[in-house]
Amino acid sequence: MRLTICAVGRLGPAAPERHLIEDWCARCERTGRALGLGPVRVIEVDDRRASGIAAEGAALRRAMAPGAARVVLDERGEMLSSPALAERLARWRDAGRAEAVFAIGGADGTDPGLRADADLLLSFGPMVWPHMLVRAMLAEQLYRAATILAGAPYHRA
Repeated sequence: MRLTICAVGRLGPAAPERHLIEDWCARCERTGRALGLGPVRVIEVDDRRASGIAAEGAALRRAMAPGAARVVLDERGEMLSSPALAERLARWRDAGRAEAVFAIGGADGTDPGLRADADLLLSFGPMVWPHMLVRAMLAEQLYRAATILAGAPYHRA
């Protein structure tokens, strides 16, 4: 099952978050390959072309493959433990879902229609996080999920 982080906005080539994201995505691919998870990709939706929440939502929707499990990151969503996220990914993979897409909206939030269509609204807690940092946090959690499913010692809870 492919894993895709689909986010509004672009990271510059020298952005420190980019290095974190690329590292955790590469680790996730290596660990997940034997588990049927990966490749991991990042799709950036240009926020200069998509003006407003509805336009950003439409741009995110266009970047999502039909039939993909849709996860929208939203502060009002479910707070899952890392093992629970790993279990959810495994369930989707085992059910034959070809892809799981994790959508991160823009600075003003996420389109309500996109939230309504989600298979899962996922929250990293009630705090609001910088969108670029959320990408890195998500990439790490995808890697952590792969290590949990692989039985690797990275996750210690």
